[in-house]
Amino acid sequence: MSQATRSYLLLLLCSIIWGFAFVAQREGAQHLGAFSFNAARGVLGVAALMPLIWFLDRRAGLDGRAGRAAWRGALGPGVFIGLMFFGGQTMQQLGIEQTTAGNAAFVTGLYMVLVPVAGRLLGLPTSLMNWLGIGLAVPGLFLLTWTDAGIGAGDLIVLVGTLFWTFHILGVGRFARRVDPIRLSVVQFVVMTVLSTGTALAVEPEPFGGVIAAGGALLYAGILSTGVGFTLQIVGQRHARASIAAMILSLEALWGAVGGALLLGERLTLAGLVGAALMMAGILLAQVPTRADRRREAALAEAEAEAG
Repeated sequence: MSQATRSYLLLLLCSIIWGFAFVAQREGAQHLGAFSFNAARGVLGVAALMPLIWFLDRRAGLDGRAGRAAWRGALGPGVFIGLMFFGGQTMQQLGIEQTTAGNAAFVTGLYMVLVPVAGRLLGLPTSLMNWLGIGLAVPGLFLLTWTDAGIGAGDLIVLVGTLFWTFHILGVGRFARRVDPIRLSVVQFVVMTVLSTGTALAVEPEPFGGVIAAGGALLYAGILSTGVGFTLQIVGQRHARASIAAMILSLEALWGAVGGALLLGERLTLAGLVGAALMMAGILLAQVPTRADRRREAALAEAEAEAG
């Protein structure tokens, strides 16, 4: 199995975990404010990963000095993607209070278009097959998620969050190969947790009052969605083009619909099924390599072999 294929499978697993997290977030929102929920899930995400870092350091024979150097390397990149993470989570949660979950899922999923557009501005390549795949996947996402509620202020707030998610994905793609991916995850969670905690204490009337009642939702959102899911994203993006990664991650909308149908009794319509098929077809089409893609991958493999 090639590194790219392994990366895409990790990103697919990440999208499944994130999709089912929509159910946990809906359940948690009944007991906790948005900032309290995000702060608590961040704490659980850090708690889940710190023992793993200790174990991997021990297995690799890293001493204290090497471990501290790895933390210093992850600090700057982690702060950047942590700020993007906080902005995306905050805008999404604030917007979803004023729009439908389906509309929010569609607007959030537009990062599959914004990532390659922003990437082009930053000099990152996007092939013709990527654009053709996006042309199938965006209508598919619309059919899967959009409701007849129209466009309102909540949708615009979620769109601002989508800009944060766009640069989060681009940032992960830029830094994932350069620093320890698990330490990078921990730093971004710490940034998100600190900012969410401060905001919760400042604006929520009873911050953290419903932590026990939201315990089950927090365990899933904190350990699986945050600790495992976002780490899979970072590891998966080490050998994946950002444009294709964004398309695969946008499948969280599909898995969210599946989770709603299985766990909440929600109904997946015929239009939703057609939309899901279009999204899958678009993602498969985007992964068909062009001649230029093959040349870039060969040059990258040669450069990595020389560096090794």
